[in-house]
Amino acid sequence: MKKKIAIIGSGFASLAAACYLAKEGHEVEIFEKNAEIGGRARQLKKDGFCFDIGPTWYWMPDVFERFFADFGKKPSDYYELKKLDPAYKVFFGKDESITIGDSLEKICAAFEAEESGSSKKLKQFIEEAKNNYDIAIKDLVYRPGVSPMELVTPTTARKIGQFFSTISKEVRKEFDNQKLIQILEFPVLFLGAKASNTPAFYSFMNYADFGLGTWHPNGGMYKVIEGMESLARSLGVQIHTNSPVLEIYVEQDTATGMLVKNQESRDKSVRDVPIAIGTEKRLKNTGKPKDIKPTGGNKKITADYILSGADYHHTETLLPEHKRQYKESYWQKKTFAPSALLFFVGFNKKIEQVSHHTLFFDTDFEAHAKAIYDDAKWPEDPLFYASFPSVTDASVAPENKEAGIFLIPLAPDVEDTPALREKYFQKIITRFEKLTRQNVTDQILFKESFCVKDFKEEYNSYKGNAYGLANTLLQTAFLRPKLKSKKVHRLFFAGQLSVPGPGVPPSLISGKLAAGLIQKEMKL
Repeated sequence: MKKKIAIIGSGFASLAAACYLAKEGHEVEIFEKNAEIGGRARQLKKDGFCFDIGPTWYWMPDVFERFFADFGKKPSDYYELKKLDPAYKVFFGKDESITIGDSLEKICAAFEAEESGSSKKLKQFIEEAKNNYDIAIKDLVYRPGVSPMELVTPTTARKIGQFFSTISKEVRKEFDNQKLIQILEFPVLFLGAKASNTPAFYSFMNYADFGLGTWHPNGGMYKVIEGMESLARSLGVQIHTNSPVLEIYVEQDTATGMLVKNQESRDKSVRDVPIAIGTEKRLKNTGKPKDIKPTGGNKKITADYILSGADYHHTETLLPEHKRQYKESYWQKKTFAPSALLFFVGFNKKIEQVSHHTLFFDTDFEAHAKAIYDDAKWPEDPLFYASFPSVTDASVAPENKEAGIFLIPLAPDVEDTPALREKYFQKIITRFEKLTRQNVTDQILFKESFCVKDFKEEYNSYKGNAYGLANTLLQTAFLRPKLKSKKVHRLFFAGQLSVPGPGVPPSLISGKLAAGLIQKEMKL
C-alpha cells in the first residue's frame, strides 16, 4: 500500500533512502533547511571558481555502482569519473615527499624506494585488507545493526582477533619506516578515529585506497548529489529547500508529522545558483533563487513515516524529551569524528609541486591526534590537507588559475573565532610555501572559511563535528545509534551518526538500510 514518507535533510543518506522508497511506489518528500540540497556535500561558486564544501574524496567506486545499479542505472549516466594518477602526494618535510600512484605496482615501487623489502610486506598487507573489504563492504555493512548476531559468521569468527587488535598495532608489526606507517594509517582517518583506537579489521580502508584507487567526478563531488537528485526526481520524489523542520509530532507513541518553517519548492535548475558560506565577514545567502516559490509561514506536514538523515542528536531534540532514545550524557560520552577548519581559496596562478589531493604530514602526527581526541584543543602545529581540483578538472577554475581547498582537522566544539581562523591560515600557508618552494600569498584572489560554528549553524551538527560518529570498537554496527527509534513508532534515522558509519559510501548504504527497515515494517 502506498504510504506518505517525509524525509528530513537532503544529504547522501536522505537522497539514497528517498530513491529506494520512491522506487517502491511511495509518496516521498524531502525537507532541507538550506537553500541548496546535498547536506554537507554542497558547493561554493565564486568568480568562476567552484569548490566542494564537503567531501572531496571519491573512494569505493563499487558502492556507488551498486547504488545506481539498484535502479538500473550506472554512475556514468549522471557524471563522468576519472581515476587520479597520482592518487595523492604526501609531504613529510622540505624535499621529502612520497607520491601514491594509481596502481598497487606503482605504490609498491614508492614503498620500496623508501624502505627496502617493504613492497613484499605491503602486498601481503593489502591482500588481507582486500579479504576484509570483501567481507565488510560486500556484506556486513549492508546489515542494519539490529543485532550483534549480524556480525557473527564463519568468516568473521576466524577474524575475531582483528576486532580486538588495532590498525596501529598491525601496521607497526610489518613496517618500521615512520613515513610508510603514517600513509597506511591515513585511510582510517575517514572513519573518524585514531588508528590506535580503530579495530584492525578496518584495514579494508587500505584496500579502498591502494586497491580501488582515488577517483574524481568531473565538476566535483556535487555532481554525485546532482545525479542522485535527478534519479530521485525521476522516481517522483519532491524536494523542498529553505524548509527547516521545527518539530516532529508524536501521537500515541507514533510519529504522525512535522512542523516545517517557510516551506519552499525547489526547481531542478536551482543547483546552478552559487551560495555564500561562512567567511571572515560571515557571509550569508542574502537572496532567493527566482525559481524557489515560498508558500509562507509554518506548515504542518502529515506523514505515515518519518526518516531523518539530518544530525541524529538534533533530530531527537525535535521530539518531546521523554520520547528521545538517547540522553545528553549518552552523546557526551561518545567519540566523535573531528570537526574541521576549511579554507576555499582562489589563486591567480597555477600552483606548482602539488597533486589533486596533497597531504602535509610534516609535523607531529601524534601531537595533533592528541589535541583532537584527548585534549580537545587547537593543535599547535597542525597537519593539514589541501585539494587542488583544478589540477585535474579545468571546469572548476578560470584558465591559468587554481582552486585550492585547505583543511585542518580539529576537535569538535573548540572555540571558533575569525582571529583563530586567520591565525591558522597563516600557519599552514607559511608552511605550504616553504614545503612547495613557491610564493602563493600574493596570488590569493579571495579566501572563504568554514569551521565549527558553521557546521553547527548550517547542519545542526552536534558540537560542530564534520564527519559524524567515529567507528571505534564500541561504536561499531549494533553499538551505534539505531536506524529505527525504540521509543517512537514509524520514526527512522540514517546517516553518519548511525549505521554503518561516517563517510560518503557508508551514507549511501545507511539510506538503503533505513529504507529497507521501513519497507519491512510496512509488511508486518
